[in-house]
Amino acid sequence: MLDELKEEGIVNKVGGRFKLSTLIQKRMVALNTGAKPLVEVRGGDKMATVIQEILQDKIYLDMSGQLQTRGPSPSDAARNAMLGDISADLGGD
Repeated sequence: MLDELKEEGIVNKVGGRFKLSTLIQKRMVALNTGAKPLVEVRGGDKMATVIQEILQDKIYLDMSGQLQTRGPSPSDAARNAMLGDISADLGGD
């Protein structure tokens, strides 16, 4: 089990253990059916990806219990723009 799941902080962040379990399950299904990860995690472990998405406020359950994602933050957009410029300069896509 991941250490983050042992902490009360992540449980409180999503509103309880049941909501945390539901959020993890729904996001794992989404990732397993082709959804793109919203964070980069070394090793490609999907559970670690989901935990980081929760900790970074990238995913949440709405009032009806449906999985929702948040778009990239302004800093993410700026970083991606800079990486795109660097990639273009290096002959990438």
